[in-house]
Amino acid sequence: MKRRNLILNIVLILLVAVFTIYAQKNMDAYKLRILNLCAIYTILGLSMNLINGFTGQFSLGHAGFMAIGAYTTALLTMKIEFKEQIFYMKPLIYPLNSISMPFLPSLLIAGFLSALVGYMIGAPALRLKGDYLAIATLGFAEIIRVIITNAQSVTNGALGIKMIPTYTNLYWSFGFAVLTVVFMFLLINSSYGRAFKAIREDEIAAENMGINLYKHKMMSFVIGAFLAGLGGGLLGNLLGTIDPSMFKFVLTFNILLIIVLGGMGSISGTVISAFIITILGEVLRFLDKPMNLGFIKTPGIPGLRMVVFSLLLMIVVLFFRDGLMGTRELSWDSIQNVFVKFRKLVGKGGVKNESFEG
Repeated sequence: MKRRNLILNIVLILLVAVFTIYAQKNMDAYKLRILNLCAIYTILGLSMNLINGFTGQFSLGHAGFMAIGAYTTALLTMKIEFKEQIFYMKPLIYPLNSISMPFLPSLLIAGFLSALVGYMIGAPALRLKGDYLAIATLGFAEIIRVIITNAQSVTNGALGIKMIPTYTNLYWSFGFAVLTVVFMFLLINSSYGRAFKAIREDEIAAENMGINLYKHKMMSFVIGAFLAGLGGGLLGNLLGTIDPSMFKFVLTFNILLIIVLGGMGSISGTVISAFIITILGEVLRFLDKPMNLGFIKTPGIPGLRMVVFSLLLMIVVLFFRDGLMGTRELSWDSIQNVFVKFRKLVGKGGVKNESFEG
């Protein structure tokens, strides 16, 4: 059984690789942008789900970690002559003004820097619980955004950074998304993952079982910050321009929406939800434009798309209170069981039809 699942997982990864190559070569820029966003939001959703869903720590500081990742990657990958053009109010400090690095090491540095800041924030904040932790992490994220706005000689302040090399493509975004999914499955199914879940269910019981609460909370928080930094770096080098207003609380809320809809504590639910929410948000754009239905004409109503989108999400949450997957995972056995039940249902329907005709 394990060997079969391993083979099927390898086949699935190969199919994703084939699709990625095909899409990158044949799809237009608009569809590529949506697919890249789907993969990036998958990484961000999994990073937040590790903290909030699997470890049970209510953190709202993801936008801050993303900002660190985006700005770090942008500053390290930009060409030196572009830096001189953009930083005309205040010159960029040394040695950033004379550095231009490849994309991969820049991404990794961005992730490690986000993890370092995550450790500094987690040291005092993770001693809090529940709503207090949420308020503290939200406050730290806002502090990071304010620092970015005012550190003009490093971040160019409120003007933001333009001319960022658009290195992010499907190879990078889907590659890191697949690596993140595999890493999360290995982590959650390890002894550390079981400790995370134990802390989520009951901290007192977990501590009595010998689990070091602070160590495991900090580990979850730092890993989540690292992945958020990677996601922010990929996003910045996809858009080609960033500014502090991008990293407000709304961005954290969008990621929180993904993990709530997919299921707090479900890897496969987060992946499914990231694709659904990103694609649905684009599909519903026609609602903001004037429509001619033949019997009635409607003027374009800006914001109607988000109203309908919110209503659909409310309906899903009402009928699936634990999200689409809850804490369950999509496995090959569960997929096989669905097909077996479907075949039995179709078989029964066929027998009834034959007896009726007879």
